Amino acid sequence: MSLLLADAFAHDSLKAAEPVLRTDVPEALSRQLRWVHSSEVLDIAPLLRGGELLLTGGQALATASDERRVDYVRQLAARGVTALAIETGPLLPAIPASMLDAGQDAGLPIIELCTVVPFVGIMQAINSLLVSESVAQLQFGDETSHAMAAELAHGGGLDQLLAVLASRTGANARLVSPSGITLGSATSAGQIGPSNLATVDVPVRGVLAARLELEVPDDGDANLARVAGERCVDILGLALLQRMPPGLKELAGIELMRAISSGTQSWRLQQLGPASGFPASGPVVAVAVRSSTAGQLRTQLDNILQAAVPQSASYADNAELIALAALPPGAAMASRATLMQALHALEVPDGSALAVGPLAGGIGEAPWSLAEARLTLELMPNPQTGTGVLDAEDFAVERLAEGSLDRATREAFVRRQLGAVVEHDEQRRSELMRTFAVWLDTGCNTAQAARELHLERQSMHHRLQRIFELCGGDPRGTGRLAALHLATRLARL
Repeated sequence: MSLLLADAFAHDSLKAAEPVLRTDVPEALSRQLRWVHSSEVLDIAPLLRGGELLLTGGQALATASDERRVDYVRQLAARGVTALAIETGPLLPAIPASMLDAGQDAGLPIIELCTVVPFVGIMQAINSLLVSESVAQLQFGDETSHAMAAELAHGGGLDQLLAVLASRTGANARLVSPSGITLGSATSAGQIGPSNLATVDVPVRGVLAARLELEVPDDGDANLARVAGERCVDILGLALLQRMPPGLKELAGIELMRAISSGTQSWRLQQLGPASGFPASGPVVAVAVRSSTAGQLRTQLDNILQAAVPQSASYADNAELIALAALPPGAAMASRATLMQALHALEVPDGSALAVGPLAGGIGEAPWSLAEARLTLELMPNPQTGTGVLDAEDFAVERLAEGSLDRATREAFVRRQLGAVVEHDEQRRSELMRTFAVWLDTGCNTAQAARELHLERQSMHHRLQRIFELCGGDPRGTGRLAALHLATRLARL
């Protein structure tokens, strides 16, 4: 049976910290535990897989704003973290009420550690138990995979393969196509009452072909069922390939996207493009999506692309989903703008983001467009929390600087142009640099900048006056305006 949060509470290593559960989340102690991790980084959520007990000493939380603390809790809950344990002490005497309220609303158990203990001791002690359990789960998964392989070798179909999986895991098993059609199913004898759903993506040659749904009873082992499902993905993929092999055009599209992703030479792309429906010449644009659910978003993205452009292809790999869109030669820029607008309909979860690369002159330049889209995702102001559609052209200055100027050169330029403003922000924790950047980005439109910053116009004028005093006067109508604007853009890097 999997390790539960209650087991961690009962372990001597954690008991020494005098843990107290501060949120009333239903059945919190019955949650399964996958790993124990410690971090003071507030943007840690995207680096977690879910199922962790996260330990933090509270140093970063003590100096963070109340809004940032609440976001931290919500991000961990959205990531599926089992529980958050916060050590209180001189820097953080108590867990802020806003965090407890956020944890309660989001269903994240929050634990107060009332006594200081070395986190490394807790991690080593509990994780050693989890590692032993993981080995046993992997062995079980491999045995299940072998049993399914034997069934496939004897001519078993999807229903028969899923029956093997259901009987061994005690879970109802269902294989669903990306469009929601049931491809096969099997039920576990005697399963009644409430259940938990575990899902596993099943790709075929790099393309998401189906999703395995395992309905695990509340008294069952969801982690064990998920591991078994993950170990059986290749067998299910083979069965799907026998049932509905992809056509030559689809295979060419897969190879094209793999080649673009890896930056293959132009001549190879010129071969693959026409075979997958793309003209050898003509404008194209790449799309990059960074999301923990990239594979599940592929069908939705394909539908958007098919409605917006003449020809498209996509490819999902781990936490990245990439796509290529062919645009009409006579109206490429307008078509790109239409595509940008259509992509806002893609329902990506919090912490995910999408970037549209610059217009490429032909299929041979597609890797460049994709590389610039990926770079845009790296350059976005809040990469861990941002959600939405980014235009690589909005980051043209940052992309150029990242590729042409080293860090020391960029920092020296910012200090020379806006050193006094930077020092003011550092010493007084003000936001003059951000204010100045927004004002410049709006074309020096004070009213528009005030709206974007949620400031009263009078407050905006006061900030601008202080900025002008620090940087040598109002730059409007002078040659300094471009340099100052460039400095604010470089500062974001």
